[in-house]
Amino acid sequence: MGNQNLPLEPAKSKGSPREFLKKFPVPALWVISTVAFCLVFAIAFAPQAQAQARGERDPTVQYTTLIRNVFEFIQRNYVREVDPNVLFEGAMSGMLNSLGDPYTVFLPETEMSALSHTTQGTFGGVGLFVSKPNAPRPDGRPNYLEVSAPIEGTPGWSAGIVSGDLIIQIDGESTERLTSDEAVSRLRGQPGTDVTILIRRGERLEFPVTLTRAVIEVPTVRYGMIGNIGYLRLLTFTPMTVDRARDAINHFQSNGYTGVILDLRNNFGGLLNAAVDVSNLFFQGGLVVSTRSRIPAQNQALYARGRAAVSSDIPIIVLINRGSASAAEIVAGALKDHRRAFLVGERTFGKGSVQQVYPLGRAGFKMTTALYYTPSGASIDRVGIPPDREVRLPDFPEADTEMLNSLINSGRIPDFILTNPNATLTEREAFAQTLNSEYGLDIFLLRRLIRGEQNRRTMAPVYDLEYDVQLREAVRILQEEDFNVLMQNTRTLRDMQDEIRAEELSLAS
Repeated sequence: MGNQNLPLEPAKSKGSPREFLKKFPVPALWVISTVAFCLVFAIAFAPQAQAQARGERDPTVQYTTLIRNVFEFIQRNYVREVDPNVLFEGAMSGMLNSLGDPYTVFLPETEMSALSHTTQGTFGGVGLFVSKPNAPRPDGRPNYLEVSAPIEGTPGWSAGIVSGDLIIQIDGESTERLTSDEAVSRLRGQPGTDVTILIRRGERLEFPVTLTRAVIEVPTVRYGMIGNIGYLRLLTFTPMTVDRARDAINHFQSNGYTGVILDLRNNFGGLLNAAVDVSNLFFQGGLVVSTRSRIPAQNQALYARGRAAVSSDIPIIVLINRGSASAAEIVAGALKDHRRAFLVGERTFGKGSVQQVYPLGRAGFKMTTALYYTPSGASIDRVGIPPDREVRLPDFPEADTEMLNSLINSGRIPDFILTNPNATLTEREAFAQTLNSEYGLDIFLLRRLIRGEQNRRTMAPVYDLEYDVQLREAVRILQEEDFNVLMQNTRTLRDMQDEIRAEELSLAS
């Protein structure tokens, strides 16, 4: 330890400092420098350490003090001057990301501003709801950005991007290293500018898509009649959703409806109050959803208190898929647990948590504060809601991946629709047969791809019974099956979850 004081005491040294240093080999100098640094670091924190030793045993106080001291130490001693905002944002991001919750994130100024634009109803972007877990995947595969749902009529939807697609690159940058909010900030931007993304669909199918950003206006509802059945599609939950849904129900009533199909597919949520108000349109009185947090005083129970717009003798089918999330799951869960609707389709996304946004100057952070629970007391977070009757959309065989990849990258289908935007059924069928002879792909898949591209390039119909097998099944149930018998045999979500747990315990024992 005496050697460390030599440079500080020139009167006791013999010869010049340079001659003195020559006496030590380079490795020794590194050791001396490191030890000296540790001494300085220890001295800097000595008062705080002594204070803690005198009785401050609270880990929260201890770690808060350490974080503050490291922050100040870096600013004073780092080799270059550091912008304190850089340290602040890095510390906040690391702290929130350490929770492993994809919905708890730091929001720098640009992302806080983008969030504000979204809640106002418009923003510049490509129209894709996306998610990305912060924790590593259990299978060890790369953590890419996943498309939860496209917004109808937007550039992403028009390009044919679907739920479950992975965005593995944005303008050449891998999304594996980006947080969900960082990726969203790269997708958003000035309307009229381009962004190129690389899509992975399935195990091996990959293709680039260049999207031109546009002003994204958050849509609400679409509706129409299918014979004597009222079809209501909720695209998202905004302050206007309940009024637009009520308009749709009035339209159904004026047309003598005998049943309702409520389509919540690819509805990635929205406002909690809107979900409660929409639920109230379909049943009168009763719990819609409850929230539970660590702080009992913040727990809530939200009820349907007004008069139902749809009579209790009108059967209801709810369509769901893996793009149904958050507020959409609240409505589906409430209607199921009250035995008011029969669910058809695929298991929902499983986003059953509550987030609140807290400002920090111009920046802020979003944090999960509670979980949703359905009326029967079931939490659907990360597990989703299973349908009462599963109906999966036809998918392409894995063996056809290479040929499908070739077809998509060729641009044949978009080129055909651009040339023939109003192609008739006969023209679409002839083109499908041509592609079938060239690529050997399933004819129904080709018909669906062609029709889907036409719907995206033109004003899409409210519904498409020709290729929508889930909607067709919902119509068939209302027309051919005894709805009352179906509802007598349904179970609440809590009952279903209890049965699954009992089966798992039985297998484990």
